[in-house]
Amino acid sequence: AIFFFFYLVTLMGNTVIIVIVCVDKRLQSPMYFFLGHLSALEILVTTIIVPGMLLGLLLPGMQTVSLSACVVQLFPYLYMGTLLGAMAVDCYIAVCNPLRCNITMNRHTCNFVVLVSWVFGFLFQIWPVYVTLQLTYYKSNVVNNFFCDRGQLFKLSCNNTLFMEFILFLMAVFVLFASLIPTIVLYFYIISTILKIPSASGRRKSFSTCASHFTCVVIGYSSCLFLYLKPKQMQAVDYNRVVSLMVSVVTPFLNHFIFTLRNDKVIEALRDGVKCCCQLFRN
Repeated sequence: AIFFFFYLVTLMGNTVIIVIVCVDKRLQSPMYFFLGHLSALEILVTTIIVPGMLLGLLLPGMQTVSLSACVVQLFPYLYMGTLLGAMAVDCYIAVCNPLRCNITMNRHTCNFVVLVSWVFGFLFQIWPVYVTLQLTYYKSNVVNNFFCDRGQLFKLSCNNTLFMEFILFLMAVFVLFASLIPTIVLYFYIISTILKIPSASGRRKSFSTCASHFTCVVIGYSSCLFLYLKPKQMQAVDYNRVVSLMVSVVTPFLNHFIFTLRNDKVIEALRDGVKCCCQLFRN
């Protein structure tokens, strides 16, 4: 019941964010454009994993997954890094070079960054998924997780997966740190610029611009680093189950609250949207 509630709130919250970002003219900026795509990504990740998990918990005999569903569940991770990195660049420009924000982060640049993040995230997963499916499985068909976890699949395989796990480890290092290190550097400059602002109100306003994104970066990257930066994917499979639950259920549930409750423009757009809906029902 708790996970079902989390899932419904995640779907509703992220759908509302997508709608107001598309409709409200006050939110037609790069940060909210990326936020809309981040919300769409979270809906995708939770919808791929959580309904199957709920069926397995609620209905006896439904704790099964087809091969095609297993393949789909192997894809969605590591997409988020590029979007969070793009949002970090937007925060840096908004705080450190606000006059160049509209020139640098124009519509064409934002569309290109989002397209690259989706295509790169998809293409980067093709080889690991293909190799995982080429393994020989005749030990068991029981995966000790609530979705098709790659570490569990390696554990069930009869092949020697050490080399494959090492290559996947290097790929995860490249993907995560290629976006994490620039994000850390950008936030170093952002914090340095904020500390140089003389007024307390100015520092508070500048910090609020990036506080939500910074919180999501900490939560998202800490979970992904724990999940993927292990030379052996079969290590700590029980801990993987807990962290996977954080990534697929808890983090998407929290993210839209983080971005809405700490953002005045989003709160104003939501308030105006509620007023319009109330007026429509009255009429």
